[in-house]
Formats: sequence, structure tokens, C-alpha cells
Amino acid sequence: MMFDDDTVDWPMLVVGLFVACGGVLFLAEPVVDPFQLGRASIRPMAASVVALTVGFGLGAVVFLRRGKRLVGIAHGIGAGGWGVVALGSAVGSGTALLLGFAVLLGGSVFLVTQARDLR
Repeated sequence: MMFDDDTVDWPMLVVGLFVACGGVLFLAEPVVDPFQLGRASIRPMAASVVALTVGFGLGAVVFLRRGKRLVGIAHGIGAGGWGVVALGSAVGSGTALLLGFAVLLGGSVFLVTQARDLR
């Protein structure tokens, strides 16, 4: 199957691939051993969080550049929340993990209230 440049939204395809990789890595955690990256041993769950952070961050840029402010902000909040979760995991900080999940929860509440206002 050939892709025509006029029919493929390449930026969204890249965003979707990062988010999909995050999901696959999340699901693979119970059955896949940690992999080596240099001297570090990386669990699939940790790689999943990083992939989600990158995917949501790119999504924020793409949507904001296209003028889709609400969706762009939601992706930006998701990127920030998952980024703090990744940082908390990397440094072993329970406080950072809680903060990251609080950002994700707050972003979800924000998105629900904004979506309700659009009706």
C-alpha cells in the first residue's frame, strides 16, 4: 500500500505512533524483561511513560499550530503530567509521582468541564 502525501497527515501519524508505542510498552510490562540502554536497565513501563510524554508533547504542538486550542492544551497538560511521572520514576520520588498524577487528574477535570461548556 502506497501513501499519498495528500492523504496522510504525517504529524498526526507520528503523534499516534508515539502514543501507540506507549500503550504497547505498557501492555508488554508483565511479559517483557527490562532492556539495556547503555548501563541502565529500563523497564517497559518506564519507556511507556516517556513515549506518552513525547507523543502528547508533539500532539500539543501540532494541535496548537492548527488552531485547536482546547485539544492542544489538553495534550500539553498530558505531556506535563506524564513527564513529571517519568521524572518521579527516574529519580525514585513518590512526591513527583503523586504530583504527576495530580496534573493528569486536574487536566482530565479541566477537559471535561471545558467539553461540557461547549455543548
